[in-house]
Amino acid sequence: MRKYVIMGIQGSGKGTHAKMLAEAFDLEHIAVGDIFRWNVQHHTKLGAQVRRTMAAGLLVGDDLVDSVVKQRLSEHDWNYGFIIDGFPRNERQAEFFLESYDIDGVIHLDLPDSEVARRVLARRLCAGCGMDYSLIDNSPSSDGRCDACGGELIRREDDTEEALAVRLREYHQKTNPVLEIFRRKEYVITVDSRPGKQLVQQAIRSSLGLLPSGQAASSLDDARQRGTGPGADPDRP
Repeated sequence: MRKYVIMGIQGSGKGTHAKMLAEAFDLEHIAVGDIFRWNVQHHTKLGAQVRRTMAAGLLVGDDLVDSVVKQRLSEHDWNYGFIIDGFPRNERQAEFFLESYDIDGVIHLDLPDSEVARRVLARRLCAGCGMDYSLIDNSPSSDGRCDACGGELIRREDDTEEALAVRLREYHQKTNPVLEIFRRKEYVITVDSRPGKQLVQQAIRSSLGLLPSGQAASSLDDARQRGTGPGADPDRP
């Protein structure tokens, strides 16, 4: 079982690299931001509260994040491990996490603020199906329209220069002390997230001592065929 935390400023690729690791190693990807966005899109009571906060360019309150994460982890659908994205956000949450779970590593994706702004302000979201796009390296075939469903591409409410400036300030104020707590436990690996996606992913796996990208899937398949890996048939002799 592997348990990882992935940290990085908005636009650093946390979600992308968490998904890549989750798919390769049968981990459950727990993305706090995705949970909140689902609630916003489905107009829940929690979603209304989150929407007001995001529109103001602020981070969602720590107590609310705490309760969402505890509830999600209590579902115990992560038999082979998890990678959590968007938590912890402060020192109290970090201490709680270390007391509650044996963490195998903290992945810190490092990105300068200037590059954060360039990436975030180029992001677009399909209003229909929710697919993410980047006007820098993942533009749609038709300008302003989703390739999957034809829906309109829009900016997220909090992807503005004003809201980003607030988030950057809050991120550094809250996240630097959290990283120091994890560093004292020797959990943190820091990876420059400016290169291409595959290079960053390889750097993450190398730093964590994981198999290279091409070997992870074949190794997992071999284990399943032997009846020893995640997803193996329990009745197989």
